[in-house]
Amino acid sequence: MSETDLATRFDAHRAHLHAVAYRVLGSFADADDAVQEAWLRLGRTGGDAVDNLGGWLTTVVGRVALDMLRARAARREHPLDGGLPDPVVAWPTGGGTRAPEESAVRTDAVGLALMVVLESLSPPERLVFVLHDLFAVPFAEVGAVVGRSPAAAKQLASRARRRVRERVPPSAAVDVPRHREVVAAFLAATRGGDLQGLLAVLDADVVLRVDRGPAPGRSSVVEFSGAAGVAGQALAFSRLAPFAHPVLVDGGPGLITVVDGEVHAVQGFTLHRGRIVEIDLYADRERLRHLVRGQGAGRDAARGAEESSPKATFASPSETRHTRSASSVLRSGR
Repeated sequence: MSETDLATRFDAHRAHLHAVAYRVLGSFADADDAVQEAWLRLGRTGGDAVDNLGGWLTTVVGRVALDMLRARAARREHPLDGGLPDPVVAWPTGGGTRAPEESAVRTDAVGLALMVVLESLSPPERLVFVLHDLFAVPFAEVGAVVGRSPAAAKQLASRARRRVRERVPPSAAVDVPRHREVVAAFLAATRGGDLQGLLAVLDADVVLRVDRGPAPGRSSVVEFSGAAGVAGQALAFSRLAPFAHPVLVDGGPGLITVVDGEVHAVQGFTLHRGRIVEIDLYADRERLRHLVRGQGAGRDAARGAEESSPKATFASPSETRHTRSASSVLRSGR
């Protein structure tokens, strides 16, 4: 088989492979690396002896991703030390052209809440759950990837599924229009400095995770819990709220904050029974710059928000200094 024919056949599976790798690894960059490694391995085999190319490539990507997860574990990284899983950001009108990989991820999107739970699973549990429960790979094939019998792979999936159910609200309960209304109310209350309005939409045990970006001597992610504490954090940055606009984050309700063409923050929300139970806030502007640049829909979201935002001008030098200070605090998470 010629290299051109092999590349054509590989490209037909690329979106699926990238979606699998992203769900296992939680990082677009790592998913790119896993898919590239699968291509290199296919090139070394020539592809002529592979009957089921899609299944073979999925197995290879799974094994590569498992090795990467085990390498993380060997470095004894805390699940969130490297930051929250990469979000998929899209303008809610659906304008623009999405990359095939992004469309595949969004089709299988199950929310940031699930991605965070997956980060806490062991490497074999995570891979088995993703391959079987999200992509319907049979246990016989999944077991071969993780080096276990089909029965053992089924037990791993059951254990992972139980942990997911404990922390992720059932998808059947999702009411997309209602969730958008709740996030809109959250934004309105933040803009208006309305503490009671925030408490009305926040669950009593809400958790806010802020990804501040890497820095020596500390985790990338800091957590706040409880409605009063999370509402206080929202009000502390209310000056940036006029620059925040609704977007889709992993297919669910979210907000993007764009000031003078630069993305300052992205927020993803998880809701249960009409209240916000989790907020994942991405405040690492360097990471956001790369993520938005790499996502066609993310660029649409940033442009749409920028066109809808007021200009970042302030009445006095003191107000300008205050806003810059708030922006720097947002980046540091303090």
